[in-house]
Amino acid sequence: MSENGATEPVSRMNGDSGTLLEVRGLHAFYGESHVLHGVDLDVREGEVVTLLGRNGAGKTTTLRAIMGILGQRKGSVLLEGRELIDLPSNRIARLGIGYVPEERGIFASLNVTENLLLPPEIASGGLSIERIHALFPNLKERARSQGTRLSGGEQQMLAIARILRTGARFLLLDEPTEGLAPVIIEQIGRVVRDLKEEGFTILLVEQNFRFASTIADRHYVMEDGHMVDMIPNADLDANMSKLHDYLGV
Repeated sequence: MSENGATEPVSRMNGDSGTLLEVRGLHAFYGESHVLHGVDLDVREGEVVTLLGRNGAGKTTTLRAIMGILGQRKGSVLLEGRELIDLPSNRIARLGIGYVPEERGIFASLNVTENLLLPPEIASGGLSIERIHALFPNLKERARSQGTRLSGGEQQMLAIARILRTGARFLLLDEPTEGLAPVIIEQIGRVVRDLKEEGFTILLVEQNFRFASTIADRHYVMEDGHMVDMIPNADLDANMSKLHDYLGV
């Protein structure tokens, strides 16, 4: 426990074999606004890890800082030991990180298949259209539908599927269940679990704690741009009271 009351879980993980992403002392800024204050986190290969916290805690900014989609950041972001802090976002993406933003970024004038085929392949091993249709049957049914005609759930499926086709094996998902019907949330949960079984690594921001508890190996908790705790999924029951305090749920 640090002097300000925050736990320091990442220090116990230094040197772990299989660590894919190591973030150390990450600071991020929007203009003159200092948003992240020395964030530390680790993601091991093949894990599903969530970022939890109230609105404005810095969760989305953490994903954007990892991807380099910020005007100013400092600290260290290592992907398999390679420093990313000075790389532009397009080069970071080509190292195998796929980012699905909260706003999804579907091209309204293109149909589902055209949206799927638009991003360039960054590595071999991307999922085929057939495999994507097996994961997301809705997208097969809506293959010729324009982006403007998709429901929110179908847009979210398409945003995830589009990244899977590129060959990215490390996925950053920002609020993948926000505003979606329970049946769609359940389907996305199944997809995340399937991807984990196939060896994908996933770091996601999630407000739906109950959903997060069904898919994740570990949960980081953020407050005011700081990382304040890390809780293994197996220890959730023992830490539920503390989580209620953190999240206000």
